[in-house]
Amino acid sequence: MILSLILSTSLPFSLCVCAALCVLPTVRADAEDVSLLGGWQDVWLFRLFLNVLGYATIIIPGYFLISYFKRVNYLETGRGLCFPLIKTCVFGNESKTGLLEDVSTAARNESESSSSARQAVRLIFCAAGLQASYLTWGVLQERVMTRSYGATEAEGSGERFKDSQFLVFMNRILALTVSGLWCVLFKQPRHGAPMYKYSFASLSNILSSWCQYEALKYISFPTQVLAKASKVIPVMLMGKIVSHKSYEYWEYFTAALISVGVSMFLLSSSTGKHPSTVTTFSGVIILGGYIVFDSFTSNWQDNLFKHKMSSVQMMFGVNLFSCLLTVGSLLEQGAFFDSIAFMSRHSEFAFHAVLLSVCSACGQLFIFYTIGQFGAAIFTIIMTLRQAFAILLSCFLYGHAVTIVGGFGMAVVFLALFLRVYARSRMKKSSKRAPPTPVQKV
Repeated sequence: MILSLILSTSLPFSLCVCAALCVLPTVRADAEDVSLLGGWQDVWLFRLFLNVLGYATIIIPGYFLISYFKRVNYLETGRGLCFPLIKTCVFGNESKTGLLEDVSTAARNESESSSSARQAVRLIFCAAGLQASYLTWGVLQERVMTRSYGATEAEGSGERFKDSQFLVFMNRILALTVSGLWCVLFKQPRHGAPMYKYSFASLSNILSSWCQYEALKYISFPTQVLAKASKVIPVMLMGKIVSHKSYEYWEYFTAALISVGVSMFLLSSSTGKHPSTVTTFSGVIILGGYIVFDSFTSNWQDNLFKHKMSSVQMMFGVNLFSCLLTVGSLLEQGAFFDSIAFMSRHSEFAFHAVLLSVCSACGQLFIFYTIGQFGAAIFTIIMTLRQAFAILLSCFLYGHAVTIVGGFGMAVVFLALFLRVYARSRMKKSSKRAPPTPVQKV
């Protein structure tokens, strides 16, 4: 499945290979400096290699199966009990666009016609749900990846959980369950996309999530949050490459402001502080991998939405393949049962892992509901505020120090994000008032 994409657009994998080759000489140095790594088996590049190898054992046979069904024209010649399943997975079904458009329009019209008080209550509900879900998720993410479990005065520092892939699996299996129940309980448009196309977004989503967890072993949480805010830059680059999009000048200007602010924050970091605040070279490389993979995921999902599916159907399809890939890789490595044993030894970790997954799944549902009720601009403002609150909360709970220059850099980043929201809303208003005119793009 993924192999066909590699053959046609090999840029994301080429970037990964180049990054890996650049990092090889420095992995040993970072492994010696960071106390988290107990041996060469725990070096992040080796773990990433094992994970990708596990995914390949599922992806490559799937690619040959899909190629075979297409070559023999199975859609016309196939029969039997497996025909509907193979048709859905390989060829897809004819989609009916009316239902999705009607549902979306009805939801927005209902929102606009409701009273101001009811609108305010809905907005507070959405904002509170998003903030509670993702602030809790951020705090737990840092707790799980940077702190020990079972630490006592007699036994010493305790035991750390190191397998980021298992956390990705936990998040995806619960999100799959929630989205599946949602699709059953609430009316959805007829699904038309071939199911295997979700595997592209699933693979990049798994890798971006793995990088997100793994990076916290090498960088501070505030650094990670700011790097996520700067992902608009690679998203724009991927948009040009994958979707052939064009952008306004103000989008490039705000992207440059974000890169300046992030650079100020990173350059102000001091290596003499607590190890949890140190940004290592491996951390920067892993974070770069997260941004690249996440940028590809969003652009590929944009292409999939041309099939007029709902957001919850997208959530179900991506998480379905994510579960298949991660559980396969975990079982092949023997890491699945090791992680279950860790959960049985440390009930606190089991609670944190489950709550982390619940917050992730609920957060995705709040995202869909907020965008459906109030649009992308309000959602972006809420999530930008959430990023600022997440940094403050992390600094308060885990003692991260931020210099004056670093704080100014953070302010520049969030100023640029709000400028993007303001400019986009002004453009939408002007386009509604006046007939469309040619806009100069680059």
